[in-house]
Amino acid sequence: MSTNDKTAYKQQLLTDFNSRTNYDNGRFYQAIANRLIEFANLQNGQKILDIATGTGIVALNAAQKVGSQGKVIGVDISAGMLNNAKQKLAETNLQNVEFIEADAETVLFSDNSFDAVLCSLAVCYLTDIPAALRNWHRLIKKDGFVAFNVWEENAFPPSVLFREVAGRYGINIPNPNAPMGTTERRNKLLREIGLRDIQIETEQFGWYFQIDDSAIEGSWRGNSKNVFGYQVFQLSADKLEQCKAEYAREMRNLPTTEKGVWCDAPIFFIRAVK
Repeated sequence: MSTNDKTAYKQQLLTDFNSRTNYDNGRFYQAIANRLIEFANLQNGQKILDIATGTGIVALNAAQKVGSQGKVIGVDISAGMLNNAKQKLAETNLQNVEFIEADAETVLFSDNSFDAVLCSLAVCYLTDIPAALRNWHRLIKKDGFVAFNVWEENAFPPSVLFREVAGRYGINIPNPNAPMGTTERRNKLLREIGLRDIQIETEQFGWYFQIDDSAIEGSWRGNSKNVFGYQVFQLSADKLEQCKAEYAREMRNLPTTEKGVWCDAPIFFIRAVK
């Protein structure tokens, strides 16, 4: 990704997440964050770095696990999300949490600073995943660990379809789940970095939904405002409308059962030790 492309990407990322005023009410954000904390098996007194902390769901939960002798630092690029996190923190008695507004890919901490690095639902947004994981490896102490989650490569059929339709109009939208969405790629990368004792658990967060105008419009809007979809706005107004109409037709052709259309959403929880 060129410097200009990276700048545009980060700006779109900010625009998207700063506008998410009801993030905590999303379908699975809370549940997945809580599952990550359970999976990570944090201990009293540990020092934790929460990458892309967002509204602080993981950080605040982790702070309770590590106790008053522990410490949690949450880093996020979005001021809007962090304002929410700080408001939630102010409503607690926690004294062991710090939130920092910064790009998680460039923020600096000393080597061997943390017992663990956590990241929930954000690895796909990193512009250089291998570089980020190498940095996490640098930040954790010997025998420390990283714990994060990533979606399966073909999770969310409506989004897969969105990228396919956009491609027919010459718009190449990368699959955010491809880099770590298979066991082979994921384990290869983790081992190359020097992480060991890799533990992986898979859970399903999919759901059924009914295909109607509202669902199609919501899916189009959600995909086209995302950093992995806003590229469709490079199209002319006429082509954009054609693309949107074709997406709607394709959505109506998705396999349907008596329960509705199944939105497959398998997610991997990964823990690996330095």
